[in-house]
Amino acid sequence: MEWNDLTEGAKAVLEQTRNMKSDQIQIVEFEIGFEHQYGEPGHEYTVSIQEEDYQSIKQFAEENEYGEKYHMARNKDIVKLILLEKGKIPDNLSEYPVFRQYKYEYVQKQKEAEEKEKAEAEAEQDE
Repeated sequence: MEWNDLTEGAKAVLEQTRNMKSDQIQIVEFEIGFEHQYGEPGHEYTVSIQEEDYQSIKQFAEENEYGEKYHMARNKDIVKLILLEKGKIPDNLSEYPVFRQYKYEYVQKQKEAEEKEKAEAEAEQDE
C-alpha cells in the first residue's frame, strides 16, 4: 500500500509516528469517530478518524513497504498504534509515554488544563 492510497485520517495518525525519528518506541492512541479542529485562527485544520481510516491504517501496517514495523491493539473504539523498536514489542510497554492522542477524553482534559492555567494567570494579575 502506498502512502497516497491512505485516507486523510490515516495519514494524520501515521504522520505522528514519523514525527520523532529516534530509537524510542512511538505510540499514538486514537478514538474511532474522533473529530476535532486544531491550530490557530486562520491556520486551522480538522483531524477526523473514522472506521475507514482505521481500516486504512490497519492495511498500511500489514503491508508496510517502508521497513517500519507496527503493532495495533483495539479495544472498542480506542486504538493504540505502536511503531516498534527493532520490530518487537518490549516487555515494559507501559513505561513508554503515548506520544499523541486523538481522543475526546484527552481533548477535554487539555481544555480543562488550559482553562485552569488561564484562571490562575488571571488570579495572579488581580493580586
